[in-house]
Amino acid sequence: MKDEQDKHEKRKREEYEKHPMINFADSVNRSQFGDLRGLTQGGCLNQIITIIVIAVLFLIFQFINK
Repeated sequence: MKDEQDKHEKRKREEYEKHPMINFADSVNRSQFGDLRGLTQGGCLNQIITIIVIAVLFLIFQFINK
């Protein structure tokens, strides 16, 4: 599984090096449409942080609405 992810990341980096505007276009699209896959595709730490942030926001909104 890790080898597949490494190969995917390496291929992605090579593609960005060959065509640098792809990275720019991808960044612009993610900023406009709010793609959260970038946060969750990372390692375990990114997923844990994402869950904690969502839980804290949920609790804040629950507290505000009371």
